[in-house]
Amino acid sequence: MKKILFITLLFASVIATSQITHKRRLFMLGSPFEVTAVAKDTIKANEYIDLAIVEVKRIENLISDWIPTTQISEVNRNAGIKPVKVDTEVFELVERAIKISQITNGAFDISYASMDKIWKFDGSMKVMPTEEAIKKSVAKIGYKNIILNPKQHTIFLKLEGMKLGLGGIGQGYIADKVKDLLFSKGCVSGIINVSGDINAWGKQPDGKPWTVGIVNPLNKNKIFATFPIEDSAVETSGSYEKYVIFNGIRYSHIIDPRTGYPAKGVVSVSVFAKQTEIADALATGIFVLGVDVGLDLVNQIKGIECIIVDDKGKIHSSNGIDIKKYN
Repeated sequence: MKKILFITLLFASVIATSQITHKRRLFMLGSPFEVTAVAKDTIKANEYIDLAIVEVKRIENLISDWIPTTQISEVNRNAGIKPVKVDTEVFELVERAIKISQITNGAFDISYASMDKIWKFDGSMKVMPTEEAIKKSVAKIGYKNIILNPKQHTIFLKLEGMKLGLGGIGQGYIADKVKDLLFSKGCVSGIINVSGDINAWGKQPDGKPWTVGIVNPLNKNKIFATFPIEDSAVETSGSYEKYVIFNGIRYSHIIDPRTGYPAKGVVSVSVFAKQTEIADALATGIFVLGVDVGLDLVNQIKGIECIIVDDKGKIHSSNGIDIKKYN
């Protein structure tokens, strides 16, 4: 699931210090990818960033459903045929994804990749798909048909034609893994930004925290709140540019995997958490659940906060966020 970024990273000017901030912009995982490393000099910072790139490629070659040689692609090829043994890392990621499906009542579901692509958001679709076509499009989706064997570390998709796609959680997972790797190698401060999945740790060279600005996608020239992020993550999912309107109703490009209909009523969701993986998956689930149900869910989960912008431009926030404090 592609995400549109509505977060602006705000950097304080670097004062005289023994460390520098070095940033490299790349295109990886089919998305903009940005690594910021704080180090003693650009040579060391580039060493850290090179390590990050290697780690991204390592994980991509395990979990991508677009690369035919990955373990997830092997699982997909054997849907309805046989279980496939996978690495512990892959098994546990899928296991955690299923837990997110459970708490979101299926609004987040990595078997969404089984969906027939009947909705077009490039301006070419002039009429809605039929109810029958929509129902058929999600017939093979269902996290309960993902069978895990913890002893054998196998994954089996019960239905022929089922597919897993880890895009809604994998980018966040990668951000977390890259952060952990760089920190273990001595990079005590930095930011990983994978197309809106942001993990920040440490502080800027001047001692100030990293800061993100949250933008209302209906008024992208204005930041309505800025937040310090220290050893934590934030992820924004949005549908401002990809949507269709039928009978006066705005349908986003984010599809509800339970029904086959696009989510409506929301244009962006920003989730704050300690781990980018959790923020990533929950942002998609909350987007599908909508304002009221989404906020109710977040308010029940310790350590998670969120901001939702509805399709009228109104801003909603979970109990732990006072928007006025961060204006």
